[in-house]
Amino acid sequence: MTQVRLALGTMHFGTRVDERASFDLLDRFVAAGGTVIDTANCYAFWADPSGHGGHSERVVGEWLARRPGMRDRILLSTKAGAEPAGDGEWPANREGLSAAAIKAAAEGSLRRLGTDRLDLYWLHMEDRSVPLEETAQALSLLVETGTVTRLGASNHALWRVERARRIAEANGWADWTALQLRHSYVKPRPDARVADQGHRFGWVTDEVLDYVASDPTVDLWAYTALLNGGYVRKDRPLPEPYDHPGTARRLAVLDEVATELGVGRNQVVLAWLTGGVPRVTPIVGVSTAGQLEEALAGVALDLPGELRRRLDEAA
Repeated sequence: MTQVRLALGTMHFGTRVDERASFDLLDRFVAAGGTVIDTANCYAFWADPSGHGGHSERVVGEWLARRPGMRDRILLSTKAGAEPAGDGEWPANREGLSAAAIKAAAEGSLRRLGTDRLDLYWLHMEDRSVPLEETAQALSLLVETGTVTRLGASNHALWRVERARRIAEANGWADWTALQLRHSYVKPRPDARVADQGHRFGWVTDEVLDYVASDPTVDLWAYTALLNGGYVRKDRPLPEPYDHPGTARRLAVLDEVATELGVGRNQVVLAWLTGGVPRVTPIVGVSTAGQLEEALAGVALDLPGELRRRLDEAA
């Protein structure tokens, strides 16, 4: 079975999506050829009265425990750095990226997931109170011990990622080979604040695309690829910062292409992401079987060259 270029986002598993529904979605994803499951140790602290995360990892871990042999069929992606760890309000009270915090976070994720290894381990957000050398060394130790296979950075300024990679290279430490940022076909106005995106450096920019295209060792993952239903759901319109002529132009071409192919907007967006240069791995969170089927169809869709050119020109 052909593997699909899609990471199943499990942010709401264990909170908004109950265990039974989560198990069903995970089973369907794997049955369709899916292999990459994305979570984080902080998911979803804001949705639980305790104010702490770990719910998503626990559900995925329980699912794995009830599916003997499944761990060897899938790739686990999780993150550290954003879980609330003390008094005060988030993000000031987040666990951070000190060596001690990274070690504790990894141990917690392993325990909840019921596994002895993490295939891709992400720094969820920056912590400039800690020297990059300390963070890079702590991550490298996880790789050296076999706890982690690959390292990635989410919501980090590109210059800091590059600096950390050079520090790692100079010391013979494990490299950071993946970026996870917000990206989709339509974009907000430059410098506009988007209410559901609080990370200053959490966006894919033209510089990021050039960086990844120029370095074949680095992969790019995109979260909020479908803008929380904004392309297709009338009850979830695109946020105000997306209200500009460029969005109208892009949506018009998106509709033309979708009509010609006989598919929906979401499927065209996912096909545009996965088939472009550089190729992007979208992370799609789903809560129903229908949403999952739509996402799988989207990443399997092959955009003819002429239609891709039209989409690119509108962008």
